[in-house]
Amino acid sequence: MARNYILDTTTAQKKLERMAYEILENNIDEKEIVLASIEETGVAIANTIAHHLKNIQPSILISQLNVRLNKKQPDTVVLSETGSLSNKVVILIDDVSNSGKTLLWALSAFLPHQPKKIQTLALVERTHKQFPVKTDYVGLSLATTLQDHIQVECEEDEVKGAYME
Repeated sequence: MARNYILDTTTAQKKLERMAYEILENNIDEKEIVLASIEETGVAIANTIAHHLKNIQPSILISQLNVRLNKKQPDTVVLSETGSLSNKVVILIDDVSNSGKTLLWALSAFLPHQPKKIQTLALVERTHKQFPVKTDYVGLSLATTLQDHIQVECEEDEVKGAYME
């Protein structure tokens, strides 16, 4: 079955680079940004964003951590590191923002650490939210039906594109 690509590799990479510029514009005075990626595909996206941020602004410290949760039943959220996030900017990264449920659950894990601010990033955002989560950085926003499924494709640590099933 042929895949219905909504983002090819080149376009996905351009969107990730554009989002890195947006992050820096919105956090111009920050000395450190923490990229918190929701496992699995969010990690590849975060690694690409980190690469762009370091190339654009080498003086800013970029740290990364992973967020582990079951996207279908997100009752427990585990952070790969529990170092100090106090007074730091955290950018929570996922591949696709569907209903907002995954981002909302993942955000809850950061509140006890008292970050300076939390922002969210998704390569693809679907426009029918069921939970009150705004995606701050979006590569592509789509109006889809509830039956449509969007998959971000990664090969090792590189985002290869996104398609709709």
